[in-house]
Amino acid sequence: MPNLSSQPLAAETADSNNVYRWLLWVAAGSLLLRFWLSVSFPITGDEAFFYWWGVYPDWGYYDHPPMVGWVIALMRALLGDAVWAIRLPAVLLPLLVGWGLWLALKPFDRTRAAWAVLLFWLAPSNWLLMFITTDIPLIAWSVFSVAALMHAERREALDRRAYGLYALSGVLLGCAFLSKYFSAVLGLTYLVYFVLYRRQRWTGLLLLVLCAVPAALINLDYNMSHGWSNIMFNVYNRNADEVAAWSKPFTYLGMMFYLVTPAAAWVAWRQRMALAAAARQHRLLACLVLVPFVFFAILSAKKVIGLHWVLSFYPFGFVFLALALAPKQLATCAKGLAVFTALHVLVVAGLYTTHLDTWRTVKPLSRIYPQVIRSYQTAQILDQLSSPGIVLMADAYTPASIYGFERRSYMPVFGVGRFHARQDDMLVDFSVYQGKTIRIIMMAPPDLASYAPYFDAVRELKVTQSGVDFYAVEGSNFNYEAYRARVLGDIFKSFYNIPSFLPMTACPFCERYCGKVRCPG
Repeated sequence: MPNLSSQPLAAETADSNNVYRWLLWVAAGSLLLRFWLSVSFPITGDEAFFYWWGVYPDWGYYDHPPMVGWVIALMRALLGDAVWAIRLPAVLLPLLVGWGLWLALKPFDRTRAAWAVLLFWLAPSNWLLMFITTDIPLIAWSVFSVAALMHAERREALDRRAYGLYALSGVLLGCAFLSKYFSAVLGLTYLVYFVLYRRQRWTGLLLLVLCAVPAALINLDYNMSHGWSNIMFNVYNRNADEVAAWSKPFTYLGMMFYLVTPAAAWVAWRQRMALAAAARQHRLLACLVLVPFVFFAILSAKKVIGLHWVLSFYPFGFVFLALALAPKQLATCAKGLAVFTALHVLVVAGLYTTHLDTWRTVKPLSRIYPQVIRSYQTAQILDQLSSPGIVLMADAYTPASIYGFERRSYMPVFGVGRFHARQDDMLVDFSVYQGKTIRIIMMAPPDLASYAPYFDAVRELKVTQSGVDFYAVEGSNFNYEAYRARVLGDIFKSFYNIPSFLPMTACPFCERYCGKVRCPG
């Protein structure tokens, strides 16, 4: 069995008491800040898009598996659909992750477990990020899956309790898979760890995998009955135009340096020999840090790695530091993290002291002033553009989601759209708008000629809100057949070129477009 215990710190010393005291202050301060931000900051486009997943619970959605939709549905059922209510899981996430890290580490060393949680809580993201996204449940389930695996690995014998912990880790990994496909990287990490270091416990790995399989089968059934939308988005459509570039790996390294924070990176470099020794002693944690880092580094040769892509592995870097460093270095790291985070908090506080006129006149804030008005004065914009008997739509998913959330009525996107956020393909039947008058809201002057084929007559509308012009195309007597032939036809060619080797039982978009599960190319 690998040695998962760490060299103990002096128990109940003044230093350890300070750690517990700081844990309380940091937990309370960061929680209050996140909650205040969740109440005061307007809903983002992605959050408004995911909100509708909670309104229409399903076994999956166009872009991703269903977990965040289920979470939002639960929040709506318990607390209503206020912005703070649907964000509450994100607000509480750092506390939940800290608890998971504590459960994982306290049997080995309670003080070092406290240091790990403190370092993680001091990171800027845990003070400022309160947006509800697909990453929120992914992070939580991933951390608890690792905690269960660590406890299983600590058992000297493969007894009933050990197998139960392997099974629990697998179930939690399955829940992570139903949150986002990046959980597959966690599964890869487990495989690398067992192949390199724990081949004698292959039955534990087998049980873990078997307990994760039901989640994969749920996702498989959803994809077969929805035109393989998760696969088409994540594997094909979003990668079609990607090209390799030297700048992408360097961007990834810069992002990781920022996430680790300069203070932690500097301490880690200074104590690299201690980290190497800890890697040999804590092989599972070493894999949890190194395997995802290498995986995304390879992927960065062609893809721009999003900051949120790595967040489900982010906590384990701080755990590794807590197990490797001496108390003095841990204190130095914590102080550096606190200063780095304080700078972020001061910037946010400064932005909150500004007024709308500041955003209108001061660069670079003025560049996003129109989007600020759209987010903060959504109701006033819609009041100017709404009329009885008129169907409102938007030209892209972000405004459609924000406007729809304000009205608490789903707003479709008119036009082809982009490769992501295509939930309209599952929910919207444009044939029901045949003959209706439609207003398509946008932020730039429209090209009326591009809308003319789908209506008997089109005209441009313009309204002004706080100095920002918003536009709409009003089309009368919508012609669905023309829209189906041109727009839905382009959507089919661009996003539903489903490989013939993938079996299908249903496809909502295809069935509306051509009346068949698989449309001829």
